Amino acid sequence: MARTPVDGLPLHRFAVPLPRWGRTMDQVPAIQRLKSRPQFLAAAKGVSQARGAVVVQRLDRGDGDPVIRVGFTATRKIGGAVIRNRAKRRLREAARALVPLHGVPGSDYVLIARMGTADRPWERLLDDVKSALTRLATPRTAPEDAPPSSRPPTSAGQDS
Repeated sequence: MARTPVDGLPLHRFAVPLPRWGRTMDQVPAIQRLKSRPQFLAAAKGVSQARGAVVVQRLDRGDGDPVIRVGFTATRKIGGAVIRNRAKRRLREAARALVPLHGVPGSDYVLIARMGTADRPWERLLDDVKSALTRLATPRTAPEDAPPSSRPPTSAGQDS
């Protein structure tokens, strides 16, 4: 194991950078698991971000509780049980490393495995999850000077 030059403590090979927003490790919010179907369905109503081999959904609960809840899923479309379980294990490890640092307190996250999640190089999977989490953490605002939809209105029920 590599040693850090400052404190001489061992550094894990999957170590992640210092927390965002100036958090220290004792200020990291608690992490819980999403386990029931209604919790997953509620998170699906929030915003989502697809990056590489993962889709991340986020729902701001708005209940004032700073706990971050995380759930994991993989459909049969990506492969058999062995592949799905491997993909979910990899997503759990990525979430364990990145959600405390880049997640928004008071949010529910669902990480959905996509094709290639089980085979993607670890560094690229971490990058996918990190970029999705940081994108979901930044609030999106519509530009004020943006023109309305450029699509012309369609007439419903008329055949030309």
